[in-house]
Amino acid sequence: MRHKFHFLAAFFLSLSLGGVCSPQTPRWTEAQANAWYAKQPWLVGSNYTPATTINELEMWQAETFDPQRIDLEFGWAESLGFNTMRVFLHDLLWQQDAAGFQKRIDTFLGIAEKHHIKILFVLFDSCWDPRPQLGKQHAPRPGVHNSGWVQSPGAAALRDPAQLPRLEAYVKGVVGAFAKDQRVLGWDVWNEPNNKNSGSYADGEPPNKIDLVLALLPRVFAWARKAGATQPLTSGVWEGDWSSPDKLGPTEKIQLQLSDVISFHNYAPAEDFEKHVHWLRQYHRPLLCTEYMARPTGSTFEAILPLAKKEHVAAINWGLVAGKTQTYYPWDSWRHPYVGREPAVWFHEVFRTDGQPYSQKEVDFIRAILKPSAAGKRSDPGAPGTLLPEIAEFARPFRTSAFAVN
Repeated sequence: MRHKFHFLAAFFLSLSLGGVCSPQTPRWTEAQANAWYAKQPWLVGSNYTPATTINELEMWQAETFDPQRIDLEFGWAESLGFNTMRVFLHDLLWQQDAAGFQKRIDTFLGIAEKHHIKILFVLFDSCWDPRPQLGKQHAPRPGVHNSGWVQSPGAAALRDPAQLPRLEAYVKGVVGAFAKDQRVLGWDVWNEPNNKNSGSYADGEPPNKIDLVLALLPRVFAWARKAGATQPLTSGVWEGDWSSPDKLGPTEKIQLQLSDVISFHNYAPAEDFEKHVHWLRQYHRPLLCTEYMARPTGSTFEAILPLAKKEHVAAINWGLVAGKTQTYYPWDSWRHPYVGREPAVWFHEVFRTDGQPYSQKEVDFIRAILKPSAAGKRSDPGAPGTLLPEIAEFARPFRTSAFAVN
């Protein structure tokens, strides 16, 4: 049976790649991608969900969409010098109310523009709960990291071929609506597509999830291109050995072959981050780290931002403000919930719910390294390999330490 699934995945992949390579939907050339990147400031920011929402559905549904809270939190982000936010959408929101969803996205982009922030939208996501449902979302599980986040598409839609037209309409609809919008930085077409959620929701995943993703992922790229996106498309690699093409898995091959700009995730210390950056240089395209910063693992602002600046790599950490996602708790909280207590060291997030920094020393460092943007100017990383001496001196103790707090 598994061979049958692989055959179907390969069949759909060949059809989809044919569409991607057609003259109507070309992938950007290396020259186009690098020319686009040369016009950008150093892209630094966070993955963003308002503190008052547990997941992307609660963020965007009409009843819980909160422009005032978003405006407040984006003000905190702007105060750091952040100029980029990565933000998750969801296919069910388009199915529920396409016109209303589009209007709320436009409102959100207006708030972002006010704070000099551009948005990298995520269309699909394979992480956490595979059973998304519209309507009121459940309360967070006490002491558990990201206990309410939901996948898009959910498992039922992913394994149902009859859902393909609906998913296509969502991608083409939302991308098409903002295809020429300069407030949109780009489109991350699928977050961690081959994530099987083995430590959380493995029992709810389709047994052939990877085969289903292999069939659909190229189509999503093709749909976004056919919608006329003028912004770059990407899908971030996040696991495995990327040192040479022959070591890539099938999902990573699709991601790297079809992305206009290369994105990746890394929650490891600086040495490992640097190694993975050098692996990805072989593709001669801009590099965007779209997830990093987990303090106890050694992935800290002080360790990673100087290196990202030196290497001219965009840096988008996970988490801005502590709230209902509870991602200040570590991943192991799924096995050992932190009920009634904070972890000794916060995993993610920069601010507490009231806007106070988790670590003033950390915030001072971020502002220092992004100082050129403090008066409304965008931070320019300069040529790869350069780093302001005062920043290098400040960061040196953190390059190998696990974390720094207060």
